[in-house]
Amino acid sequence: MAVWVRFVVITFVILVATIAAPNARAAPFAYITNNFSQNVSVIDTATNTTIATIPVGLNPRGVAVTPDGSKVFVANLSSDNVSVIDTATNSVSATIPVGSVPYGVAVTPDGTKVYVGNANSNTVSVIDVATNTVTATVTVGTSPRGIAVLPSGSRVYVANFDSDSVSVIDVATNTVIDTIAAPLLEPFGVAVTPDGTKLYVTNSGTNSMSVFNTATNSVATTLTVGTSPLGVALTPDGSKAYVANYISASASVIDISTDLVIGSVAVGSYPVGVSVSPNGSEVYIANSISNNVSVVSTATDTVGAVVGVGASPYAFGQFIGPAAAAPSIPTLQEAAVAAMAFLLALIGVLMMRRRRLSAS
Repeated sequence: MAVWVRFVVITFVILVATIAAPNARAAPFAYITNNFSQNVSVIDTATNTTIATIPVGLNPRGVAVTPDGSKVFVANLSSDNVSVIDTATNSVSATIPVGSVPYGVAVTPDGTKVYVGNANSNTVSVIDVATNTVTATVTVGTSPRGIAVLPSGSRVYVANFDSDSVSVIDVATNTVIDTIAAPLLEPFGVAVTPDGTKLYVTNSGTNSMSVFNTATNSVATTLTVGTSPLGVALTPDGSKAYVANYISASASVIDISTDLVIGSVAVGSYPVGVSVSPNGSEVYIANSISNNVSVVSTATDTVGAVVGVGASPYAFGQFIGPAAAAPSIPTLQEAAVAAMAFLLALIGVLMMRRRRLSAS
């Protein structure tokens, strides 16, 4: 067999194998704000290891990832600004001045706006994601903490710690259209069910969590949880809620269908932030004194891993991004057609070369 023929055959086999080979799907990443380290730890949730550390502003606490996973917004409490992290490079791409003592952060489902609660200004800064600029400032209650957005993107809920209330913001007009009060006491964390029908608010002052009907903004029930509940997060299927109990060093597990506490998981010391993986299999809880993150299996409600991070992790907000979209993988037939087209062109070039050599 001629050398060039053998070359063509080998090249064809390699091309088919390469083009048709499946590409690995990237796992989601967790972005943990470290209050005392002034940085963000990046956890690869596939391996539960810290793979990067990103310097940000002073005393970062609140955090939120855009729906497409391209940006992370970090509220720097003592810098009065928000760091914007480019997840492709794990570096800060912009710094946005906001109000005094920014705390909670949330991104709208369409990824166009970020809402930041300013605890000392008693306001919420509205950031345009495309331009990284503040486009509106909304006056809310006293000392705003947690922020959540309806899945429809029409309303934002802000927990006002010192006002014992929740402000309801109309996203279209960026105005407060309602204020929810009783039975709240020192409300801290907020979360909305995936179907948008229920609002969960932790009451750090009464060791409880109140459940509200979002259609009427009226209380449906109040549950007793652990001591000083702060962060709360729901599974993507809307079956469970997890509440970080700061003093109890535990996470309460709530059945969403019955709004009953069905379990408690021992975690690290002084847990604050809670976030659930996109597939709902694991809950990540930031332990501010243990300097680590507890990884809880939602199937068994037990801790399966503990990941070391920076000093005093808060990670208050939705700190886990989506899984990276898997690249389009061609079928074997498609790969063969592409490879054959390339080889036919290659054969044509080689034959022309032989003719030229024969003629000379």
